[in-house]
Amino acid sequence: MTPDNDFLGLSAATGRFSYGAPRAFTFSDDGNRLLFLRSAGPRDPHDRLWSLDLTTAREELLADPAALLPGRTGDPADLPLLERRLRERTRLATRGIGTFAATPDAAVAVFALDGRLIRVDRQGATQLPAAGPVFDPRPNADGSRIAYVVDDVLHLTDRSEPLSPADGARWGVAEFAAAEELGRHRGHWWAPGGGAVLAARVDESALPRRYFADPAEPDRPAESFAYPQAGGPNADVQLWVLALDGGRVRLDWDAARHPYVCAAEWASDTEILLTVADRLQQRVLLLSADPATGRTTELSRTEDEFWVDELPGTPARLPGGALLTSADTSDGRARAVALDGRIATPERLQVRRVVGRLGGRLLLEVTDGDPADQHVYALDPADGALERLSEGPGSHSVQAAGDSLLLSSAGPDGVRRRVVRAGREIELTDLSEPLPYRVTPKLTRVTELDLPTAVVYPRGHRAGEPLPVLLDVYGGPGFQAVVNEPRRWQLRQWWADQGFAVVTIDNRGTPYVSPAFTKAVFRRFSQVTLDDQVAALRALAELEPDLDLSRVAVRGWSYGGYLAAMAVLRRPDVFHAASAGAGPTDFRCYDTAYTERYLGLPEQNEAGYAADCLIADAPSLTRPLLLIHGLADDNVHPSHTLRLSAALHRAGRPHSVLPLPGISHLTPEGANERMVAAELAFLCSSLGLS
Repeated sequence: MTPDNDFLGLSAATGRFSYGAPRAFTFSDDGNRLLFLRSAGPRDPHDRLWSLDLTTAREELLADPAALLPGRTGDPADLPLLERRLRERTRLATRGIGTFAATPDAAVAVFALDGRLIRVDRQGATQLPAAGPVFDPRPNADGSRIAYVVDDVLHLTDRSEPLSPADGARWGVAEFAAAEELGRHRGHWWAPGGGAVLAARVDESALPRRYFADPAEPDRPAESFAYPQAGGPNADVQLWVLALDGGRVRLDWDAARHPYVCAAEWASDTEILLTVADRLQQRVLLLSADPATGRTTELSRTEDEFWVDELPGTPARLPGGALLTSADTSDGRARAVALDGRIATPERLQVRRVVGRLGGRLLLEVTDGDPADQHVYALDPADGALERLSEGPGSHSVQAAGDSLLLSSAGPDGVRRRVVRAGREIELTDLSEPLPYRVTPKLTRVTELDLPTAVVYPRGHRAGEPLPVLLDVYGGPGFQAVVNEPRRWQLRQWWADQGFAVVTIDNRGTPYVSPAFTKAVFRRFSQVTLDDQVAALRALAELEPDLDLSRVAVRGWSYGGYLAAMAVLRRPDVFHAASAGAGPTDFRCYDTAYTERYLGLPEQNEAGYAADCLIADAPSLTRPLLLIHGLADDNVHPSHTLRLSAALHRAGRPHSVLPLPGISHLTPEGANERMVAAELAFLCSSLGLS
C-alpha cells in the first residue's frame, strides 16, 4: 500500500494540528484578564504570550520569542537540560515559550526562553540578568522579585548570593517520580507576602544512574540522570522554608512512611498545606505545616486496599474549613468527592477532577454516563445541588476565576473555547489548521464487562466488504483511549483509509469507567489487559461482520507497545503482526512510583513481576514483530526494547528493530509521521496486503 503522504506531511507541519491553538490559560484572580500561549498560525511552532482583556474582549500580544531572541530557532536541543526534561515530563513538544508563571493579578508574567529570564509587564517584555541558564522562574505576588533555578540552586533576581545552598542536592525542582508519575512539576513556591520561599531539596545520591549515548553522534559524551527503579531507592525529598532574611526551617513529617510529596501550597503566610503518600500509595495525607517551626498536623487521611487513585484538586481544605477528599462508593462503582467524609456526588457521576470554585460552588469535570464523554458540573457544597454547565457529546473542560468561566469543548463538531462572564460569551481565537477528517467512530460497549470500544472504517467503505483489522491500542493505567474528541481520531482515520478497520479498546485498568474497573489490574497487568482486548475484539466482530479476524495487526506506544509485543508473543492465534513502540518489556526495570502503585514491591510480588515480563516469552514468537524505540528515551529506557531483541536473537526468532537516534519518549513533529509510514509498510507486508 502507498501511504497518504499529504496527511502525514500536514500532520508534521502543523504539530499534529495543534500549532496556532491557544493553551496554558491563566486567569487573573479577579477574572478580568486571561493570559495564554498561542503561535502565529497553523505552521508556526513558536508559542507567544497573549493577554485577553475580558472587560473589552481585546487581545494583546505580550511577548514574541522572535523579537526577544532574533535568529534563534527555538530548537529543543538548545534548551537547558532541566527545561528539556520538564518538557518531556509534561509531554510538551512546542517551541518558543513553553510555560510561564504570573502574579495573582496577571499584571506580571515571567518565563524562561532558551535559558534567558524574561519578565513581562504593562511596559513590555524585558530580559533580566541571571546567574546562568534559567529554569522554572516564578514571581512573588507583586512581581518585584523572581525565584528561579540554575544548576540545581535556587536564586532570586535582586540578590547576588543564592537563596539555597550548593550542597550537592537539587533545590527548587521536582524529582523524576513527582514530575513523571505524581503530577507535581514544581519544586518551589512563594509565600503570599513574599518573605519566604518553600523549596524542595532533592537528594538523588542513592539512586542508580541511567546513561544515554547517541550512536549517531559518537563524538558527544553520554548523558546520565538518576532513575528511581522499581524496588530500589527513591530520591530523598525534603521541604524547606527559606526566609529572605536568612532563616531556614525544615518541614517535619514522617517521610520514612510517606516519602512522596504529591502537592504543596501556601494557605497563608502562617500555614502551608502539603499532600504526602506512602510508597505504595495506599495512604494519602493532607497535612497542615507551620512555616515558623516546621511542625505538621494531619488534616485528612485517604486509604485504599489497592491504591489511592489521584483525583486532581483533592485533598483540599475549602473556605470555612471543610475538608474535600476523594472517595469511592462502597460497591466500587463510582468515583466521588467527599466533604468531611460524607460523599457529596451521586453514584451516576465518575468524578475526574476538582477544578476550583465559581462563587461558592465547586467546579467538577466528570463522566456522566458514557465514559467517552467528559462534562462540567457545578456542585454547591452547602446543599449538594448540581448543575451541568456543558452541552452535547465530547470532552468538556473548565477553568474559572472571579465570575469568569473558560469552557473548552472538543466534540464531533470540532473544538471551541469560550469565556462566559456576566452573561456574555467571548470566543478565543484559534489559528490552528482545520482537522482534515470529520471522523465518526462507532462507539460500543461490549462483553459482560461493558468494555468501551471504537471502530473507524475507511471513508467510502461499503458494508459487506471485509477488512483487515488494526488494533490501535494503549491499555495501560491512567490513560483513556476511547474518547469523543476529534483530534484523537485523525491518525486513526488515516490508518483506516489505508485499508484497515481500526479498532480501539479500553480494557480494565484504564480510567473513568469505575474504580473497580480500574483496579482490576492490581498486582498483575498482563493477563487482564490481554484477555480483555481479545474478548472485546471477538465481541466486536459479532457486531461488525466486516472485521476480518483472520488478518489482525496491532500497534501501540509505551504501555501500548508493551501490549502490542505481548499480543503476538502470547496470542498468535489472534494477532498476526505487531508494531511495538517504546514498551516497558520488564517492569522490574521501570520506575518506582508508577510500577509499585499497581504491582507492589518486586520482592513482595515476584510472581506478578515475572508474569508481566516479556523477556521469557521470546522463544514463542511466530508472528512478524517490529520493535521501535527512541534512543534518547529517559522514561522507558531503550534497554527495554534491546533486551527483548537480544532474547529474540538468542532464541533464533526473526524480528525487526527500528532505532530512532536522538528521539525521546515524546516523538517530535516529523519523527512520528516518518515512524508511522514505516509501520504501515511493515504491517502491510506482514499481512500480505498490496
